[in-house]
Amino acid sequence: MARGPEDERTFLEAFLREFPAPPGPGGPLPGKLRDARVAPDEVEGVLVELALTVLGSRDAPPRLAASLTRAAVDQLTPADPAAEEPPEPDPDDRVLLEAGPLQARFLSKLWDVCRQWRAPGPPAAPGRPLPISVHAIRNSRRKMEDRHVALPAFNQLFGLADEPERAYLAVFDGHGGADAADFAAAQLHVHLARHPDLGTDPAGALRAAFRLTDDMFLRKAKREGLRSGSTGVCALLAGPAVHVAWLGDSQVVLVRRGEALTLMEPHRPERQDEKERVEALGGFVSYVDCWRVNGTLAVSRAIGDASQKPYVSGEADSATRELSGSEDYLLLACDGFFDAVEPQEAAELVRRHLATSGGAEAGVAEGLVAAAREGGSGDNITVLVAFLRDPRDLLAGGEPGEAPVVFPGPSPP
Repeated sequence: MARGPEDERTFLEAFLREFPAPPGPGGPLPGKLRDARVAPDEVEGVLVELALTVLGSRDAPPRLAASLTRAAVDQLTPADPAAEEPPEPDPDDRVLLEAGPLQARFLSKLWDVCRQWRAPGPPAAPGRPLPISVHAIRNSRRKMEDRHVALPAFNQLFGLADEPERAYLAVFDGHGGADAADFAAAQLHVHLARHPDLGTDPAGALRAAFRLTDDMFLRKAKREGLRSGSTGVCALLAGPAVHVAWLGDSQVVLVRRGEALTLMEPHRPERQDEKERVEALGGFVSYVDCWRVNGTLAVSRAIGDASQKPYVSGEADSATRELSGSEDYLLLACDGFFDAVEPQEAAELVRRHLATSGGAEAGVAEGLVAAAREGGSGDNITVLVAFLRDPRDLLAGGEPGEAPVVFPGPSPP
């Protein structure tokens, strides 16, 4: 159900009751940045992530959260004192910004925007939402290294006035630590939104966003001595098409009338073309409990993994599929899910859940994660399901041709 102006005003009033004065450096902050210092080209991504986390954790309506975030980021101009200090160069002779002053100043801006918009508040989004079910667990691993992103109000978040409406979905599966997955989850969609070819070549823009994210993380890894990497799969819904891009073995599946359709082929070392690419660069692929690049990594493309570049490539693949309106949903998940559950099996599990729940999407992802655990997965598991038609229509066998689901949808986790 679309949420209207009353929901938005209710949220703003509740937020301002919780924080009757602007958050300051000396008082409690509703959220904080992950890193102690931030490079200038990382600022928009980390501030967007901070704002959406603060607002989403308080159940802000998604379009409102996106609009508040955009307004607060835009108000933090380069002339702002928090954006100018301290003058501490990194190994690449760039200036690093201290997180403390930056986050305090930004959260004060966010509070001020909430105060200004409390009455009457921005208009509600038209149409029906994009229903999303997402669930992630650490499982039997020592650490949780998966990250996921759902931005159904993509245009509002980045101030994009052009058509079509867009939604962005992503799953990142980190290894050797969560730093690369954290970085990609905060930065990749920013590079996508700012790419000049977003409107004319979305798939190309996605590939470029992966490339830039990898380059930026490698600089950060060098600066901070990080060794981690991350696979990633992203889907951009843009009008009557879905564009996907990926590195590694996280996957996206499109389900149409109950049938799971393959959109991509994961990057694994045993893939003949990937094996030949690695060997042509002077590396090797060997079997050590599974096929690995240079005897270490079980994926042949990833963000990060500085010690394994260029054998582990940061160049993403992409694909585009036109949508007819008969598609049911997109399923994005890490290998911890797909190693235990086949795509068509997942589609059948979703159908059973909808039959049991009366067409409610709540709990769909939880059921899929549970199936992967029961199927023997001990890895981190993340599952994100975005319905392209009302789930109740799927249960009833509704025919395409009725108004499709539109954006924005539920708040990003």
